[in-house]
Amino acid sequence: MNDKVDWIDFSTMERFMVDALKAVGVPEEDAKICADILITSDKRGIDSHGINRLKPIYIDRIRDGILNPVTRMEVVKEGPATAVVDGNNGMGHVIAKKSMAMAIDKARKYGMGMVAVRNSSHYGIAGYFTIMAADQDMVGITGTNARPSIAPTFGVENMLGTNPLVFGIPTDEEFPFVIDCATSITQRGKIEVYARQGKVMPEGWVVDENGSSTTDAGEALKKLVDGTAALTPLGGIGEDGGGYKGYGYATVVEILCAALQAGSYLKMLTGFEKGKKVPYRLGHFFIAIDISHFIDVASFKKTAGSILREIRSSRTAPGHDRIYTAGEKEYYRTLQVNQQGLDISLGLQRNLKALKQELGIEYDLGF
Repeated sequence: MNDKVDWIDFSTMERFMVDALKAVGVPEEDAKICADILITSDKRGIDSHGINRLKPIYIDRIRDGILNPVTRMEVVKEGPATAVVDGNNGMGHVIAKKSMAMAIDKARKYGMGMVAVRNSSHYGIAGYFTIMAADQDMVGITGTNARPSIAPTFGVENMLGTNPLVFGIPTDEEFPFVIDCATSITQRGKIEVYARQGKVMPEGWVVDENGSSTTDAGEALKKLVDGTAALTPLGGIGEDGGGYKGYGYATVVEILCAALQAGSYLKMLTGFEKGKKVPYRLGHFFIAIDISHFIDVASFKKTAGSILREIRSSRTAPGHDRIYTAGEKEYYRTLQVNQQGLDISLGLQRNLKALKQELGIEYDLGF
């Protein structure tokens, strides 16, 4: 049996996410922000951070009392080009979008703006916020820490989060350069996708307490939860593949997401205290750099675009007919799915139908 439907209308999916979040107490405007970020993830082909996380990451956490549906951001310190924000354990999407907007406003006036955030929650795809800056002719940078998942080089204990370090850069092309990735080889969300599909993981993604790699996605998820396995940093196990580089960058993000704002870090982010669920209290940072304060924007974009075009026109390896630059595949994926809609697995369809019935949402979802 085919595990996919042909397509699901994006507007219906976005409407459903808004209504589902409103049903558990999220104000409508905030629910629209969350839904837009989640649907953008699906459109860009980042299935690990899209609608599949609506219930387990957001709705269930609201019901568990560890995520506040009403987001009350507080600016605890502010300078002309900087700010520290306390998210009070509200919706990470809302906190992040408003914080990047604040950084952009500061950059427009002073050339650069940076906002550090504490006591937030999962904010979806980080690239969304750097694109916000790129759309304003600015360079956008963001990072977030997360619950412990990565083992340090030569270690087997999950200490660091997947801690993405993300850049968005405008170009003279139809899309910005966007490098949106974790500092681990993979992230928990992708392993969840492998587990749902019954696929075997590549060797080296996960290391167990004995230092061995496991390729069983379901087993890996269980061990990640009970602390007997960890994700490997970019570069993999040990130093031979450069694993110390991913480990180092993950640590940079951890420091910037905690030390600038007196936030939580490492094992403080497990989501448990004395066996009970508690808010994750994540930290983020957002940087916007206004290009016009350095050089003519058109000149910058032309140079950036020229760099990418020259890279793409370089010689390809045997068996490959083209080279891509970061953000390109996601752009073309968005163009494609905007026309045909989104494929959703039968398992996710069942979960969404159950949630729809549970919340009393009456309209048809199309499957």
